[in-house]
Amino acid sequence: RAEGCRIYDVDGTSYLDMLGGIAVNALGHAHPRIIEAIQEQASKYLHLSNFFYQEPQIKLAELLREASGYDRVFFTNSGTESTDGAMKLARRHGHQRGALNIVGFTGGFHGRTYGALSIMDKPLYRDGMGPFLPHTMVLPYNDVDALKEHLGADTCAVMLEFIQGEGGISEATQAFVDALWELKQEHGFLIIADEVQAGIGRTGTFFSFERYGVRPDIVTVAKSMGGGLPLGAILANDEVAAHFDKGTHGTTYGGNPLACAAGAVVINEVMGGLMTHVAEIGTYLQERLSSVVHRPSSIDETQTDVGRWTPDVLRGKGCIQGIVLPYDATETVVALRNKHIIANATATNVVRLVPPYVIQRSDVDEFVTAFREILAERTP
Repeated sequence: RAEGCRIYDVDGTSYLDMLGGIAVNALGHAHPRIIEAIQEQASKYLHLSNFFYQEPQIKLAELLREASGYDRVFFTNSGTESTDGAMKLARRHGHQRGALNIVGFTGGFHGRTYGALSIMDKPLYRDGMGPFLPHTMVLPYNDVDALKEHLGADTCAVMLEFIQGEGGISEATQAFVDALWELKQEHGFLIIADEVQAGIGRTGTFFSFERYGVRPDIVTVAKSMGGGLPLGAILANDEVAAHFDKGTHGTTYGGNPLACAAGAVVINEVMGGLMTHVAEIGTYLQERLSSVVHRPSSIDETQTDVGRWTPDVLRGKGCIQGIVLPYDATETVVALRNKHIIANATATNVVRLVPPYVIQRSDVDEFVTAFREILAERTP
């Protein structure tokens, strides 16, 4: 069973959840308002069809429009479905000017369907799976020169995470984002923001791209939005969304009434003040770790040598942070679990922390104490 930020195993042992179901359980486990919303909707109906507008979908779509500023919402069941749908929408848009190429970046993660795999580079996900979609490519992340060399009139869309979840909580530099937008203005391609892991308030702002002063054409969301139920969405303004005619793209279960009911609770809580708490608790975590983890002075600084045994750098914002280690992080994750704390390793040497938004200072203190003990035990 699980409750709040705690998971209990079959023996009743309590674990602090610093993983949040891999950035899913935004409001923690067994949140009473999510339970109430699901039960209420289940007593009405579980599924109709996509031939009808349904109240839970309309309510959530309106909440998303208000929170995001985007005009249109297409509901899916997951992040990877949102990725493929966004790629299809971008291709429809690009066809009118003969632009077909869709570009991703090294370290990016957008799902495991063929569209997503086509713009990712990790061998674990791609080996033995090809051939992939034509007119796709992967460029080096944060490489301005690569953008200038490869993006042009034949570019349909560029998809990126502003904070790469599976890529070690790597953050886009401002210079990289600025260059990307300059090229967008020159060539007319679309920019798709993958906010599946870092969006819906996880950074202390509704979307992670907000701190860069830009506005992508298409946004994909999932994970935190469903509060634990399978739910995703594609967001776009009217001009781009108009390239999907009725029936052009569809899904049987997307926008499931139960998931939308839960999603409405999540958005209301996030917009009702929870984002402020996320920003504050993220800062508190950084402060507590400051004596052992180097925090870059800006997101353009990515690495520093502070010793063989201590972490190199702390990346991220709010409730998505990564501790970069100078060695494989798996050993540290196992040690944390032995101290009854759940986290995971990503990009080999990064401890990923994506806890529920409702995490408290006492939880942070518990994690930091355990982490310090693990470092002390490792230091020769």
